[in-house]
Amino acid sequence: MKEPLKGLLKQAEIELSEAQIEQQLALVALLDKWNKAYNLTSVRNPKDMLARHIMDSLAVRQYLQGQRFIDVGTGPGLPGLPLAIAEPDKEFILLDSLGKRIRFIRQVCHELKLTNVTTVQSRVEDYEHEKKFDGVISRAFASLNDMLSWCEHLPAKDGRFYALKGLYPQDELEQLPESYKAESIERVHVPGIDASRHIVIISKRS
Repeated sequence: MKEPLKGLLKQAEIELSEAQIEQQLALVALLDKWNKAYNLTSVRNPKDMLARHIMDSLAVRQYLQGQRFIDVGTGPGLPGLPLAIAEPDKEFILLDSLGKRIRFIRQVCHELKLTNVTTVQSRVEDYEHEKKFDGVISRAFASLNDMLSWCEHLPAKDGRFYALKGLYPQDELEQLPESYKAESIERVHVPGIDASRHIVIISKRS
């Protein structure tokens, strides 16, 4: 598994240390192990998880600005866990409403000794924190409109929303509320995935 992951990282021009590569592989192993009992992901083959979970999550890394991020509707910690492994100096809050997913993430953090991850079991609308976030990240979570509506209380004044999408979300972009603007829509190629991938970066109009 190590050589295939190294090959994918090289194609994506993503640099990770040997220790970080080992952590990403350990994450896949834990996801595979827990998936049998907890049904955390529809991806069953660990080798497929390398592209569809690890690489897909890391695609947003180069666009993140700031130090403090929240991954809303994180599921089994995607993209939050791969990003936290890759960016040990940044802080990640991983939020999900399902207890089994949060238990899994806590176990991963314990086994991989990740100290930059905090887990929160809550609906995103109900979650409040006095310290706001530089970035709100979502992957396969909701429409852009719903994301902005449910998460508008989370970013700092100049914080951004990062929505990981498949196809170019033309309809959703046309329905953006007046108070928000799409700063950029990045088309990303994720090695090992044939399907279209886009990252929509949204900020509040000043």
